[in-house]
Amino acid sequence: MDSHGQVEQRVVWGVVGSDIGPLMLAATREGLVNVVFHATDAVRDRAVERLASRLGTEPVEAPGSPLLAEAIRQVEAYFAGERRDFDLPLDWSLISGFNREVLRELASGVPYGTVVGYGDLAGWVGQPGAAQAVGTAMGANPLPVVVPCHRVVESGGGIGGFGGGLETKRKLLALEGVLPEPLF
Repeated sequence: MDSHGQVEQRVVWGVVGSDIGPLMLAATREGLVNVVFHATDAVRDRAVERLASRLGTEPVEAPGSPLLAEAIRQVEAYFAGERRDFDLPLDWSLISGFNREVLRELASGVPYGTVVGYGDLAGWVGQPGAAQAVGTAMGANPLPVVVPCHRVVESGGGIGGFGGGLETKRKLLALEGVLPEPLF
C-alpha cells in the first residue's frame, strides 16, 4: 500500500524464448497485461518505458514472479505444441472501447487452428462493414499470441497484416496447422 492506503500498481516482466524470437511478457496483479514481439534489449527498453507511462509505475524485471510464472509456463507449452488454449487472467487496461470489444470476442470465439476474416469478426461484434477498424484493433492488441490476432486474415484468402511481421504470423499459423511449415 502507498501512503494514502491505496494498493500500489505492480508491473513485472520477463523475457521468454520462443520459435518466433524472444517475447517479453508483463503482468500486473490483475493478470497478463502485455506481450511484446522481438524483445531485443532496445525493443524491451521501449516497451518498459511505454508500460511505465501508461500504467503509472516502473515495471520491474522479475521473471520468477508468481504474477508471471503461469503465463510463462503456458506460453512455453504453446510453442512446444503441448497447449492449444491459454487459461490466464488478462489485464485489459492497455486497451478500451471498440478495440477491447473486438479483442475479447477474438479471444473467446476463434479457437486454435482456425482463422476468421476481418469483416466476419466485425460482424460478430455488431459492426458489419468495420473490417478496417478490426484491422486497427488487431494492430493495437497488447496481448498478441495469447489474444490470437494472428488468426485474423483477409476474406479473400490473403494473410493480412501483423504487428510482429508477416513471417511471425506465418510461423504462428503453421504451428497451429493452418499453414504448411515454411520450406526454409
